[in-house]
Formats: sequence, structure tokens, C-alpha cells
Amino acid sequence: MQTIQNHQVPAIPPALAAVAQGRDYIKTAEFAHAMSCANQTILKNHCLTGECFGIRPIKHGKFLLWSVTAIAKLLNGEK
Repeated sequence: MQTIQNHQVPAIPPALAAVAQGRDYIKTAEFAHAMSCANQTILKNHCLTGECFGIRPIKHGKFLLWSVTAIAKLLNGEK
């Protein structure tokens, strides 16, 4: 018997919502802009650890795509 957990969607900050424009995933440059850091910082951290700020991207073709929900949780101080 499985228990269904109640997953709450975090409130997406307005600036992140403007960048995401309704998408579930954003590209690295947009993630860097949302986190106020350089693209190379994101790429270096991903190269060294497979994640950046505790968020693991998915790879789509040659792009790394970052979850808007995970970014919103990070920006809101949630785990």
C-alpha cells in the first residue's frame, strides 16, 4: 500500500517567472541570470560536481536545462 504525499509547488519569484515564461526548464544562461552569477560559474560547478547550487540539470541535445521549480525552491530558501 502506497501513501500519496502532498507535493506543494513553491511560489515562483516574479523575476524568475519573467525569465521562465511558463516553461518548466530554463537554459544555463537564464539560470545564471536568475542566480546573479556568470554562465561559466554554473558550467564549472556542473563539470566538477554534476550540479550547481544543489540542482542537477537534465541534458537535452547540447543544452543543460535547469528545473524552474528547483530554482524557485532555492530562491525561496526551501530544501
